[in-house]
Amino acid sequence: MTSSTYHFDVLIVGSGLAGLNAALLLAPTRRVAVITKRAVHEGSSGWAQGGIAAVWSKDDSFEAHVDDTLVAGAGLCDLAATRFVVEQAPKAIAWLQKMGVPFSEEDGQLHLTREGGHSARRIVHVTDATGAAVQRTLIERVRQTPNITLFENHTLVDLITDAKLGSHTGDAASPNHCLGLYALDEATDEVLTFQAPHTILATGGAGKVYLYTTNPDTATGDGIAAAWRAGCRVQNMEFIQFHPTCLYHPHAKSFLISEAVRGEGGRLLLPDGTRFMPKHDPRAELAPRDVVARAIDFEMKKGGLDCVYLDISHQPLSFLQEHFPNIYARCLELGIDISKQPIPVVPAAHYTCGGVLTDLAGRTDVTGLYAIGETACTGLHGANRLASNSLVECMVFAQATAQAIEQAPVAPAPALPVWDDSRVTDADEAVVISHNWDELRHFMWDYVGIVRTNKRLERAAHRIALLQGEIQEFYAHFHVTRDLLELRNLVQVADLIVRSAQARHESRGLHFSRDYPHLLPKAVSTVLTPSHAAGPSVGA
Repeated sequence: MTSSTYHFDVLIVGSGLAGLNAALLLAPTRRVAVITKRAVHEGSSGWAQGGIAAVWSKDDSFEAHVDDTLVAGAGLCDLAATRFVVEQAPKAIAWLQKMGVPFSEEDGQLHLTREGGHSARRIVHVTDATGAAVQRTLIERVRQTPNITLFENHTLVDLITDAKLGSHTGDAASPNHCLGLYALDEATDEVLTFQAPHTILATGGAGKVYLYTTNPDTATGDGIAAAWRAGCRVQNMEFIQFHPTCLYHPHAKSFLISEAVRGEGGRLLLPDGTRFMPKHDPRAELAPRDVVARAIDFEMKKGGLDCVYLDISHQPLSFLQEHFPNIYARCLELGIDISKQPIPVVPAAHYTCGGVLTDLAGRTDVTGLYAIGETACTGLHGANRLASNSLVECMVFAQATAQAIEQAPVAPAPALPVWDDSRVTDADEAVVISHNWDELRHFMWDYVGIVRTNKRLERAAHRIALLQGEIQEFYAHFHVTRDLLELRNLVQVADLIVRSAQARHESRGLHFSRDYPHLLPKAVSTVLTPSHAAGPSVGA
C-alpha cells in the first residue's frame, strides 16, 4: 500500500502541444503537475511534420478556412467550434512565435505551404518537422518554469471521482466531480495519489490499437478510456483517420511522409508508373485524406500490392532539401533517393477524430475534468480531420481551458484514499499481455480498418469481449504494470470504436461500410454514454 499523495492546483496528463501549452498558460497563477508516461518529448506532437493551419495571407480568409474544414468533415463539423478554432488560430501562431518557435520564412514573411483539402496556402511550418520544433521550444520553457512540476515515466492508472469513492448520489443537482488520479511511478513501481480540483486529459489518440500506425508507442487511448470509466460520453469514435502515405520499409517504423509532399506536386503511382488518383477524385492527390487512403487501399487490394509509390522527383534537389530535409535524409538513410526515385508508401492509422465529448472550454461531463487535443472531440474535425487543423486545435483549446480553470470556483477537497494493492500479486504471465496486444492490433486492422462490413465488425466485437474479460481478471488480481494499463485502455477504446461503427448505418468521411455505401441525408454524430454515467451533460 502506498502512502504518497501530491497536491496541486491543476493536473495535466500528457506532455504534447496541448498539455504543455495549458501548463505554461496556467503556471503564472497555479501550481501545475504535468504527468507523462514516458519522457516528456515522446508524444505524438513531436512527430507532426506538416504544420499548423492558420489564415495568415491577405489572399485567404476565415470563411475559406471554415469552408475547407466543413467540406473535409463531411457534414459533421460543429460550426461554432470550427469558427472558434479558425478565428483564434492566428493568435495561437503569434503566441508560439513569442515562445521562440523558429517558423520557416521567405523574404522576411512566414512561409506558407498548402496541403490536401485546403483551398489556399495557409500552413505555417518549420520545414518538415514542425511538431518537433514546437515541442523542443515548449519543453525548454516548461523546464524553466518554477510553478510546473514534471512527472516523467508516470502512467495514469485511473481518475478519482465522487462516484468511485461512493460519495456521489447520482442526483443531477449534485454533479460528479473529478478529485484527482492515481499514477504508476515506474522508477519505484509505486502507485501514487495526485489530488487537484482540476484535471486536464491531454494524452493524445489511440493509433496503437491498429497494426500499422504513424503514431508513437504512447498513443494508447489512455485519456479516452479513463474518461469513459469516469462517466464521460464519447463522440464519433468510428472516425479513425488513416494517413495515406506512411513510408513502407522494414526498417522505418511509423515514418510519415508529410501531406505537404503531395501539396508541393507529389504524384501517387502504381508500381508500373501509372498515376491513379485522377480516376478516383477530380482533386487527385490534393483530395482529403480519407479519399486518398481509400483509393490507395482499393488499388493495393485490386492489384495485390504491398504498397504504392509517391513521386516528387520532378522537383529540383535544392527544393527537396529545403522543404523536406528530414524526409529526404531519412529516405536516403534507407537507400531511397527521393530526388531520383518514388517513395514506397502505405496507409496507416494516423489520427483519432472522435474522443471525449467537450464544450468550447474543454469541459467534460465530469466536473473538474477537461479534455484537450486529440483526446477530445470538440466538433472541429467532424467525420474527417482537415490536414494541419490538429495542432492549432491543441493550442486554441488549451487556452480556452486555462481561462475556464482560472475563472472556476475552488471547491473544498476531501481526503483521498491511497492506492491499495495489498491483495494482489505480481503477474507471472506477461506473455499473455503481449499476445493479447498483438491479437487486438491484428484484428482491428483486418476488421475495423479503412473499409468495414457488418460481419467484420461483429467478429471484432466478439474478440474484444473475450479480451476484456481476460484483462479485467488481470487488473483485479495482479500488480499493475504500464503494459497492462495500456492494453486495458486500448481494448476499451477498441470497444468504443467498434460500437460507434456499428451504430452508423451509412458511409461518411472516414467511416466506409460496404453494407451501407450511401450517405444519409442528415448528418448525426455518434454519441456513446457510459451506463454508469451520472450528473449533467456537457452544455446542460
